[in-house]
Amino acid sequence: MKLVFATNNENKIREIRSVLGNSFSIETLQEAGIDIDIPEPHNTLEANATEKSDTIYTITGKDCFSEDTGLEIPALNGAPGVLSARYAGEQKSADDNIAKVLKEMEGKEDRRANFRTVISLIMDNEEFLFEGICPGTILHERRGSKGFGYDPIFIPDGATQTFAEMELETKNQYSHRAKAFHKLVAFLKEIK
Repeated sequence: MKLVFATNNENKIREIRSVLGNSFSIETLQEAGIDIDIPEPHNTLEANATEKSDTIYTITGKDCFSEDTGLEIPALNGAPGVLSARYAGEQKSADDNIAKVLKEMEGKEDRRANFRTVISLIMDNEEFLFEGICPGTILHERRGSKGFGYDPIFIPDGATQTFAEMELETKNQYSHRAKAFHKLVAFLKEIK
């Protein structure tokens, strides 16, 4: 089974390929010859994921999936949420985003946070949604150089390292994205 993964993010592609192994074949947008940046105009992860998969399904006619992920911090009223990638501006700088979160978290005792991923799969013109949540804590400073996005300031519950300090195999044991991908894989194996 081959699916188009509606993303241009190399880090996300590497993560899903490490979860999927040889179970399924993933075709990236680049491999499919599609060079577009799909907008994320909606105020929910679900709607943004649907926008991306629907766009690619319409262009290619191939079964495809996309995902949208947000860091949700209760002390910041759920921010950065759907704006996670561009929290500090349209330049989508991870460093700037982290700096903004750390500044806004100054003096806050409640440092709980969730990473949440929603996957939209479109097969045979029907959509299926899968969700993965990873609860954790926001640190006061950055730690580690692996991973991407907010990984240097997020420690998942039950771990002692940030995502940015973990090898990918370890990260996948906790990761919101890996949890959502596992649900996707289980579904695909069921219908295969």
